[in-house]
Amino acid sequence: MNSKINVFSEIGKLNSIILHRPGRELLNIVPDLMQDLLFDEIPYMEQAQKEHDGFAQVLRDNGVEVFYIEDLVSESLINDEIRNQFISEFINEANIRGPREIELVEDLLNNIKDNNELVAKMVEGIRKDELPVFQGKGLQEMVSLTDIFVTLPMPNLYFTRDTFALIGNGICMNSMWSNVRQRETIFGDLVFKHHPVFGKNRPQFWYEKDKKYSLEGGDIVILSDKVLAVGISQRTEPRAIEIFAKNILSSDQGFERILCFVLPRRRACMHLDTVFTMVDKDLFTVYPGMEENLEIYELTYKNNEINTKLLNTDLKSALEDKLGIDEITMIRQGKRGILDADREQWSDGYNTLAIAPREVIVYERNTVINELLDKNGVKLHTIKAGELSRGRGGPRCMSMPINRDSIK
Repeated sequence: MNSKINVFSEIGKLNSIILHRPGRELLNIVPDLMQDLLFDEIPYMEQAQKEHDGFAQVLRDNGVEVFYIEDLVSESLINDEIRNQFISEFINEANIRGPREIELVEDLLNNIKDNNELVAKMVEGIRKDELPVFQGKGLQEMVSLTDIFVTLPMPNLYFTRDTFALIGNGICMNSMWSNVRQRETIFGDLVFKHHPVFGKNRPQFWYEKDKKYSLEGGDIVILSDKVLAVGISQRTEPRAIEIFAKNILSSDQGFERILCFVLPRRRACMHLDTVFTMVDKDLFTVYPGMEENLEIYELTYKNNEINTKLLNTDLKSALEDKLGIDEITMIRQGKRGILDADREQWSDGYNTLAIAPREVIVYERNTVINELLDKNGVKLHTIKAGELSRGRGGPRCMSMPINRDSIK
């Protein structure tokens, strides 16, 4: 089992990874809840599962050990004390308002004896009609009698990149921008504190999920073993980055600086990795829309404080300077310009997952960017994603590397 956390790059040979196979939670996305659940469309579960299985198989075929977060959580419930505490934490994070509903949900979960079924039910969501019929008392329970769900589903869980990020030999346990996703963080937190293997030697935590400033893993890119990039986005706040920066730059990990990119505040640029990913030391995918009026800040650590500097330069020059690369190539758009770029960015064409230098997993549907990658000597592993892409996330979003080879 390749469980040692070792992630000092985006492109080193990938050895092990964490995924979540989408399940019945997708069946609980209904039109009236799509906006609350951060979905623009309703995926077809059976096809989404087939596509995700194909993604996992490509990883395995290329020597990557695949772990599923749902299995790791189940394996982490090693005794009654941890199990009871986990159920209590889930109920607290689920924001159940009615006192009687809290009692009934607690009973329902405690009566599920199989740990895998327990985790699946938490992710799936709990409907009102799964609880015993009861007479609502008090304003809260009487007003909410017609609600469909007691706890909402967690359909975003298959984007395992966001809730926690493994960086260096440690973990950034994130505080999520949306309340509906905050519950997802209890899964990673449990695994890396209590799993018989992953929690055995508890890693350093660069951030904690109970911080009030939001920080999400899709905004963190490991440019080298010395330089990180973090997007200041709709979902990641500057103050969170400062706390994260102080913790990781003051550690023994060897990271020396963080480049902060101020992204446009719109859904198309929800995370840095939806507009920018690393394919090799000198090759990046870049959505042109992120470069418009781009501000880049550099954070360094000295004398027990974070120093902040605005870099008066463009993205390409900043990367070449801070990474010590003579010439960096940016894959931006096809012959039709921004039309292709906008279209394929929406279906995560810029969101590549490197399994080795210049070798990436991409969505089959993004033919323009895939052709540009191919022309730049990149080995492509294409996967079908007609349903997976409805969640607005690509191969990198759907994966959290545990271990990569070091880059020389």
